[in-house]
Amino acid sequence: MRATPKSRAATPNRRQARRRRQAKRRRLAIELTLLGGALAAAGLLVIPDGSSGASTPGPTTQARAVPSLGESPTPDSSDTAGARVETPNTPNTPNAQDSPSASASSSADPGPVKGKGSFTTATADGDAVGHGNIRRYKVEVEDGIGVDAQAAAKQIHNILSDKRSWTTNGKDGFQLVADGRYDFTIKIASPDTVDAICATGGLNTGGEVNCDVGPQVVVNLKRWNTGSPMFTGSIDDYRALIINHEVGHRIGHGHEGCPGKGKLAPAMMQQIYGLNGCLPNAWPYTADGTYISGPRVP
Repeated sequence: MRATPKSRAATPNRRQARRRRQAKRRRLAIELTLLGGALAAAGLLVIPDGSSGASTPGPTTQARAVPSLGESPTPDSSDTAGARVETPNTPNTPNAQDSPSASASSSADPGPVKGKGSFTTATADGDAVGHGNIRRYKVEVEDGIGVDAQAAAKQIHNILSDKRSWTTNGKDGFQLVADGRYDFTIKIASPDTVDAICATGGLNTGGEVNCDVGPQVVVNLKRWNTGSPMFTGSIDDYRALIINHEVGHRIGHGHEGCPGKGKLAPAMMQQIYGLNGCLPNAWPYTADGTYISGPRVP
């Protein structure tokens, strides 16, 4: 039966309605894409990355750069030190006079500025420590910088196994591996190599500091060898602070501030930039299992 003029008129109306729905879907897709880009730029959207398929946090620097002793700080009103993803900029410089022992690490050999660019993986394996989510990690040391990969791996394993480290929370654990599946790598590298690796995450480490980017914790040789003018503890304690701080980022912790004058600084505080009245501290927990916290840095 032939369609009446009225029913023939309905066909274009349906086509118009379909076109309107398609246009609406396209607009929605564009809006979602723009929203996702905005969230990623703000550091609020974490994109999965890593060798084991687990999601990794956005790039972070362990702290701002340390100057030659005696330099004055350079304030920066646009500082984003507390952000999970930091805006690349020239690192600010703390005032070495804030610490009565500012020169305590100045006599140590910082090591070469540039290594060979290749890495040796520690062949050591360790037992899993902690509970819950056991993250497997490798230790790699840049060739030509004078650090023994085996010794470094043993020290890092001991740090993460310490009862004052992150395993005390009862939900995180770690295992040193030499090969096979792994979740992240801890690399010790020369300042130039650190700068190159961290730059892939949009970070400017200025030849001075560490970073956490992609599936890598990247440790600056200068900090590994000399510590920080702000930190009055031993070099071994400062190495513990480096590892605890960067691994803390990997398990979801952001930066924290000083909780009060005379109190222990949190491991997630950027102690290299100054203690603000706090006491230097390398560990996230006390020996009795109390978390050393501070106000969240916005």
